[in-house]
Amino acid sequence: QLQFVESGGGLVQPGGSLRLSCRASGLSLEHYAIGWYHQAPGKEHEGVSCINNDGSTWYVHTNEGRFTISRDNAKNTVYLQMNSLKPEDTGIYYCAAFQFCGANTLTPWGPGTQVTVSS
Repeated sequence: QLQFVESGGGLVQPGGSLRLSCRASGLSLEHYAIGWYHQAPGKEHEGVSCINNDGSTWYVHTNEGRFTISRDNAKNTVYLQMNSLKPEDTGIYYCAAFQFCGANTLTPWGPGTQVTVSS
């Protein structure tokens, strides 16, 4: 079964940057779309960005221009470059696999990685 381990989170000041990694195990992720979700404290998971297996991408409108998603199939890893971070970006970030961006998730939630944006 395809599973993920997220990493790269941390404490950063507003305006700072982080690069999150989502490393897959169990199967190759090259045939899947992979998406990032954000769970703010006390809220549900919300989609942040997604990349299809053809490299096409989707971003929630509030993150366009600030976040960049990319994939390295050889490393079985998807990345999320986060720039110009805001306090509202604080939360736990998870990744998941889909047949294509917008479809139902195919994988269980991993441990996630905590991002805290605070001065």
